[in-house]
Amino acid sequence: MRDERSPSTPASLAWFGRPTPPDDSADGGGAQGQWGTPDRLCLPLDDRGLLLADGLFETVLVADGRARLLADHLSRWCQGAALLGLPEPPGEGALAPLIAEAIRRSGMTWGALRLNWTRGGGGRGLDPPPPPAAPLEPRFWLQLTAWRPTFAAVRVMLSETERRHPTSVASRCKTFAYGWAVQARREARAAGAEEALVRNTAGELCCATTANLLLRRGGRWLTPPLSSGCLPGVMRGRALTLGLIQEAPLVPEDLMEAEAALLLNSLDCRPVRLSQVSARPSGAEDEATARHLWHRCAGLPAPLR
Repeated sequence: MRDERSPSTPASLAWFGRPTPPDDSADGGGAQGQWGTPDRLCLPLDDRGLLLADGLFETVLVADGRARLLADHLSRWCQGAALLGLPEPPGEGALAPLIAEAIRRSGMTWGALRLNWTRGGGGRGLDPPPPPAAPLEPRFWLQLTAWRPTFAAVRVMLSETERRHPTSVASRCKTFAYGWAVQARREARAAGAEEALVRNTAGELCCATTANLLLRRGGRWLTPPLSSGCLPGVMRGRALTLGLIQEAPLVPEDLMEAEAALLLNSLDCRPVRLSQVSARPSGAEDEATARHLWHRCAGLPAPLR
């Protein structure tokens, strides 16, 4: 789709610093930090997010110049921090002025906003410094990148090497630890596919590398339960609340019988074309279904086409 930014605006913008509740100052409320591009701003080399993936992030859609479903994302962010024993992340009062300033500076009408939160830096090894050492100071940064939603079909395969662990605390949080997804995507690309579906350690269907899985069976849209080890996606949660989908355990054999399949996340919704099993090829009808479902979950007006 057409990029609506002016030629002088960056393709990606970042901010690194300490968000605080807004005051009467400009440039992001009362926040103290630095604006720049992601390749110019620096993260301290002792940060546990960098060294140990000890941090959380959220990817928020910016549509028509507004951050969508921000409260839902921040709720999951705070829940994840509590599960991992991280300090509570900044709230909407501190972040809203920063996000608005990022959108204004970038000139982006549509984009992908990433919010990052780590335990901080200091010491060596897995354990944070014990008392009486000063507690770690958590770190925050955001990045806004130009993006438009995609609804075109994607060819997928079942990963043979990567698995999600259904009882892992980390599987329930959107952490920095995406090594499993990187390897599953590499496996898919090597096999001529674009995306990989991942099972859990019990062999059940779980998710894709960056999206929740939906299968239509008997006219109903089904998605694996959280007990499968899939991430509690914000759009997945919205679809459940709206009654558009239902939870049900799924196994690879269900792919053979599925009437259709979709991959859903905050940035897009794509029909699935399976490269390893027989299934009805996706077409214009599947793309229209993907568009409609995604727009309803995102709270955006449904497209005319």
